[in-house]
Amino acid sequence: MASNASGDHDLQDLKAKAEIAEFVEDALPQEHQEYKKREARLVAKLDIYLAPILMLLTLISFLDRGNIGYAASQGMIVDIGLKGNQLNIAISIFYVFYILAEVPSSLLAKRLQFNRVIPAVTVCWGAVCLGNGFITGFPSLVACRLLLGLFEGFLFPSSVLLMANWYKREELGQRISYLYIAAALSSAFGGLIAFAILYMDGTAGKQGWQWLYIIEGIITIVIGVMCFWLIPKDYQTAYFLNAEDRIIMKRRAELTESYNGGQGHYTRKDFMLAVADVKTWLHGGIQLAVMTVVYGFGVFLPIIIKTGFQYSTKQAQYLAIPVFLWGAIVYAIGGFLSDKYQKRFLLVVAAAPFGMVGYSILLAYDRVSVGVQYFATFLISTCIFLCGGGNMAWLSCNSAPDGKRAASVGITLTLTNIGGIVSGQIYVVKQAPQYRLGHAWCLGCLLLAWIGWCVLRYIYNVREHEKDKAIGEGVATPPGDFSDRATTYRYQL
Repeated sequence: MASNASGDHDLQDLKAKAEIAEFVEDALPQEHQEYKKREARLVAKLDIYLAPILMLLTLISFLDRGNIGYAASQGMIVDIGLKGNQLNIAISIFYVFYILAEVPSSLLAKRLQFNRVIPAVTVCWGAVCLGNGFITGFPSLVACRLLLGLFEGFLFPSSVLLMANWYKREELGQRISYLYIAAALSSAFGGLIAFAILYMDGTAGKQGWQWLYIIEGIITIVIGVMCFWLIPKDYQTAYFLNAEDRIIMKRRAELTESYNGGQGHYTRKDFMLAVADVKTWLHGGIQLAVMTVVYGFGVFLPIIIKTGFQYSTKQAQYLAIPVFLWGAIVYAIGGFLSDKYQKRFLLVVAAAPFGMVGYSILLAYDRVSVGVQYFATFLISTCIFLCGGGNMAWLSCNSAPDGKRAASVGITLTLTNIGGIVSGQIYVVKQAPQYRLGHAWCLGCLLLAWIGWCVLRYIYNVREHEKDKAIGEGVATPPGDFSDRATTYRYQL
């Protein structure tokens, strides 16, 4: 009887799978409401089990790289004997190996498997962050910052490409926005943790800033080890998907690959397609400008509040928290609306002027009150995460095949982190309290980005017009030449 019961169960299971497969195949036009409901439940699972892990990793990544600003405001500069512009050098040098790691990680992460690469590098940079708590001078600080940059350089491109392998492009913008929301939240959490750890100053003979690095390092290592089990290899083996989910995921993957020209591996041709496309460099240049602002604001805001606005160390820690929280909330709303209405250009061009006004207020240091200057930081926070995340999502949604997308993301992120090097040099402590160079530089970056987006919108419109003209003339793109320039591929504007 047990054998017959088991056989009946297996037979029923096979019938159920067959019905699901037939149902999915019949729903290819995707207008079928029941299919849409099942697919929506699947996407909700991805948002519950996959996206939060990547958000958490992004949060601790930005936390570990940005806590140098909080450490500096808590006395690290004096304790390890930093002189002149050594703090600025230490901030900038992080991005040297970070940049070198990004293009290789973009091209190799999928082949090496995301579920191996991401947890491994997380554990490594957690160990380096822990080691930061034991530095004794400028040389050891530089060594830790270089290694931290090397390991963290693998995370963001791997996360973006992992999302692109699980989500459709119509869903991707909002999910990439999650990573930038996490980046904004990291600065807020950094302030909260730094404020709490001020009370550990002197515990076990260590300063508060040392405990900041040690505690955050231990947390990172633990989370990295957990990710070996939390990040699935693929949808076929994902622990949170059932048989129905896997069949729908298979169809989604097939539709995405057929639309994007995916071949499952990246070639030199894909890389050259990205290099030869002007939009790669325009998006990359814009990202360089915007992320110079993001990195500069994220690292130096506690220092600006303390030495620029003349607040105490404790006040500088907790006053930074609501500024970054506001940026995260604004970006969450903006990312949702951008995906819902498929409007990429409008999001970024509407956001940038808020930051321009904010930096203009900070440049008028002698003519406005401290309260108004603090309000200006909220205007800047309104802008920068929307601009950085929106630009990256726009590029990702408009690049095909997937090998070209990977190369475009890698190139853009490399240019992005040149902005990180620049950001470490524009806020010089001896220029306190006005910080005119830093504020003026950031204002100029946002203006250049705004102009760049207008140029990009013009290029996209011209290309769409050319595609419409080719379709009208009966011109078709050969399958072997498929890219986002193909007549069948439509850009998101």
